[in-house]
Amino acid sequence: MSTLPPSMPHRSPRAQLSPSTPAVFRLPDGRSSRGDLHIVSVTGGLVSLPRPLDRGARVMLMFLTQNGTVLGSAEMLKPISWDQQPFRFVSLDEANRARLKTAVRTSLAQNHPEYDWVDSYRARMQEKKPARGSLPRVVIAALTLATAGLGCVLLYGAYLR
Repeated sequence: MSTLPPSMPHRSPRAQLSPSTPAVFRLPDGRSSRGDLHIVSVTGGLVSLPRPLDRGARVMLMFLTQNGTVLGSAEMLKPISWDQQPFRFVSLDEANRARLKTAVRTSLAQNHPEYDWVDSYRARMQEKKPARGSLPRVVIAALTLATAGLGCVLLYGAYLR
């Protein structure tokens, strides 16, 4: 499992999921709690629960996306209301992270078409630029050297006369 960094340099994109995306929380003592995910990102999300879980509780979280099941370890944060509580992912393996990232991107593309061009722009910026051929530089350097050499020969010949 990969561990998420404590803070991200920029805010991770958030996706608003369908009105009812069920989530199951497995508590350390073996109990479980069911809730509905409202917002999710690759770093955490917001869930609606019948009653809040303890702040700081480490839980296993499982929910279903259009790309498959996402399972990860999460930490519950301070509730924002009597039935809504944010959480942050503590660890996700690469397969679950990829499913979650794809689900977030798909949701954003459906709800915000402007994200399509942002993603394509970012992809183009990260592509390696093809290496420019060094042949033109070599040709220009050779011509410059030849011209300088010919000039020296002509000046030296004129000096000798």
